[in-house]
Amino acid sequence: METRTETRPAEVPERAMQAGEAEARRERWAWAEPSVWTDRMLAALENGVKGGKWFSLIDKVYRKENLHSAFKKVKKNGGSGGVDHVTVAGFEKDLDRELTKLAEDLKAGIYEPQAARRVYIDKAGTSEKRPLGIPTVRDRVCEGALRHVLEPIFEREFAESSHGFRPKRSAKDALREVERGLKDGKSYVVDADIKRYFDTIPREPLLARIADRIADGRVMEVLKQMLQRGVLEDREWVDSEAGTPQGGVISPLLANVYLNPLDHLMQKAGYAMVRYADDLVILCATPTEAEAAYGLLNAWVETQGISLHREKTRIVNMNEKGAGFDFLGYHFEHTRKGKLDRWPRRKSMAKLKDRIRGLTHRANGRSLDETITKINQVTRGWYGYFKHSNRWTFTEVDAWIRGRLRSILRKRAHLKGRGRGRDHLRWNNAFFKEHGYFSLYAAYVEIRQSV
Repeated sequence: METRTETRPAEVPERAMQAGEAEARRERWAWAEPSVWTDRMLAALENGVKGGKWFSLIDKVYRKENLHSAFKKVKKNGGSGGVDHVTVAGFEKDLDRELTKLAEDLKAGIYEPQAARRVYIDKAGTSEKRPLGIPTVRDRVCEGALRHVLEPIFEREFAESSHGFRPKRSAKDALREVERGLKDGKSYVVDADIKRYFDTIPREPLLARIADRIADGRVMEVLKQMLQRGVLEDREWVDSEAGTPQGGVISPLLANVYLNPLDHLMQKAGYAMVRYADDLVILCATPTEAEAAYGLLNAWVETQGISLHREKTRIVNMNEKGAGFDFLGYHFEHTRKGKLDRWPRRKSMAKLKDRIRGLTHRANGRSLDETITKINQVTRGWYGYFKHSNRWTFTEVDAWIRGRLRSILRKRAHLKGRGRGRDHLRWNNAFFKEHGYFSLYAAYVEIRQSV
């Protein structure tokens, strides 16, 4: 692929700079990095640049204000150090020197990212592990600065059906769209799973899609280096011919770029697809429509160097008793009366319980109030996401957590076993409320009464 550096600036249409437009435009793009996206560049973004390609962007990447902004986000997100063992705090101790050196390397074209540090995290509800590639702090800053430059260019072209890792969009938006489709009678659902998507994205086609809009050879070279840096695992450098490792700052944007043609293909064909990163469902009104949508999805995927997970991709008839599907942590299913219902999927419940178990060991040395405070920190956030579940979800979770707390109290009372029998009278629900316990069911009832 050609990586020739162009110096010609993107042309801005004259009408774009008319008085009165700049303020409204800035409001529409309020999330875009202001040190990069000036009013003039935003005008070019909205009105189009000559040939549809952007030139001379590398200087926007290494601009010190942009690098500082990228570091602030890296610091906010936290995380451990990379292969160089430099932490966020360590990087910040000499921040100006670090950012100056990074800017100089990018300007001179000698920046080289280090290998990502391979770590594995648990996948809730299974014995499997999810691989993550942790870049160095320096590389995360560079990725963030690059994302600040590239994201608005591609965001302008992303489809409405895409919700993952995009400004002013969230998983809740995707869930609402799914719920609307099901309530509108789209009861045949293509529940699709792209197998190891982040690890298998073909690099050359990905770079080619980015090059359709980016004509700055130095920016393309930095991106190429980021994709080819490999990972360090068990002190050995491991190369891979495909993929953009999960854990990188820019990986979600690149993943969306690669699947963007699929979003528009489905939209043009008239299918109601909802996608969040590599999780997607297609909502259809008839089995024939679902079969056709499945066929179109499969045909596209097979030509793109990625593949569907055959065991996990299926067509679900929501009209059948007990039929349902999981999406973004929720399980969707119709009740016996035909009413749409949803609750946390098994893996989501398992993940919550694993976290609570870690806080409620019977021999932990914390006071009851301290333990409840830590539990509340977990359950409040969990409730914030799953508050649209049915009420039985919250009565079940409350009962299970209180049972864990009663077991702790039994241990301290020199009694054996789990909380049972008279324990429910000795340490009743009101007792835990007095100690500050956040009841998920009480929160559920309160929000329903306020509607």
